[in-house]
Amino acid sequence: MKLSLECTYLLLASLCASVGAISDARSRRIPNLLTGTSIVFGLLLHLETGGWRQMGMAALAGLAGGAVFFIFFIVGAMGAGDVKLMAAISVIAGFGHLEELFIAIAFTGGVFALVLAISRGRLMTTLANLASLIRHHAASGALPHPDLNLDNPQALRLPYGVPIAAGCWIVVLMQLVPR
Repeated sequence: MKLSLECTYLLLASLCASVGAISDARSRRIPNLLTGTSIVFGLLLHLETGGWRQMGMAALAGLAGGAVFFIFFIVGAMGAGDVKLMAAISVIAGFGHLEELFIAIAFTGGVFALVLAISRGRLMTTLANLASLIRHHAASGALPHPDLNLDNPQALRLPYGVPIAAGCWIVVLMQLVPR
């Protein structure tokens, strides 16, 4: 079976995300060495396979992927490593599947968060907190919630590198399954 270049980009992005997920699950950190080298790798990959224009588009994809997750970082809902990992996989994958990646990652993140809340017996508290977050951000914009953020030691913490990797692999599988 011969893989398309687009599928190869997705596979490489998924491998990067998987390394980040393993690190995140083990230590709750995603190393800068991984994200930084992956961004440079992705840029050089796109330069080699498509020239300067494609490399520029890959850089824009990285900015878009990182910017979406940066919003969650600003409000205290996500760590910087998650933002950098999303930027790295966006650079490697390029714009071709960025929308699919966002949807798959959001879906897997939601499922993982639901499973975490249920497994810890905190589903109702989590749903109440979600409502509180929505009210807070509707009134205060991007200001972090005073209690519901990553600085709160009582908060449930999901190593988001795991849903990032799972979402990437879902998109890869969607590309490999005949339609």
